[in-house]
Parts: sequence; structure tokens; C-alpha cells
Amino acid sequence: MEPSACEDLKAFERRLTEVVASYGPSTMRWRFVLATISICTAIGAFYWLRDPRTSVVPLVESLLLHPIFTFATMTLIILFIMGIHKLVFAPKIITTRMRTVLKDFNMSCDDTGKLILKPRRNNNLEFSGH
Repeated sequence: MEPSACEDLKAFERRLTEVVASYGPSTMRWRFVLATISICTAIGAFYWLRDPRTSVVPLVESLLLHPIFTFATMTLIILFIMGIHKLVFAPKIITTRMRTVLKDFNMSCDDTGKLILKPRRNNNLEFSGH
């Protein structure tokens, strides 16, 4: 491989690893937020369903009697509408898309963004015995 191409690949790999690494802290923060709200929703749902008044009173009144469950559920719905699922998996989305693009160039990358050079395919298959 010529030196300029090698330099370009190294620069590309450096930039790709920087981009993937930059999503790390943000991704961890969003995973923590999602886990916390999910746990609050699950605990709130447990108490909401165990409340004997839930089956007797109208739905709106039942939800007003359990503000933690109502708030956590609404927050969870809003977070999913705003795309928290994309923020939680951002590095994985980037590396998956890069693998798709790099496949055309006989390359791939790992989950950290490091390039993987694959051996060239040999189109001149030799047959023995003929």
C-alpha cells in the first residue's frame, strides 16, 4: 500500500475512533436516565395494579391517585418519542453503518472504530487436476 493511502486510512481510523468514543459519556448518561425512568415506571405500575381502588375508580382518577406512576409513564413515553432509543445505541448505529460502507472496500471496523483490513479476494481461482 502506498504511503499516502496508508496515512489516509490512519487519519480516517483516528477520526472514526474519536467519533465513537465521543458518544461514550452521553450514551452512558442516557442509559442511566432510561434505566431510572423504567425502574420508576415498573415500581409505580406494581403499586398501581396492587391498589384495590384501581379497578373501582375511573382511569383518570386512578392515575391521579398514583402520581409517580403517571409521571414516570408520561416521561418514558416522551423520551421514546424524542428518540432516546437512538441516543442509547448511537455508537452501535455508527459502527454498523460504517461496516456497511467499508464492506465495499474490503474492510470493516470493530465496536471502538478500529479498522479491520480484510484480505483481498482472489478472482483467479486455480483448479488442480485438469
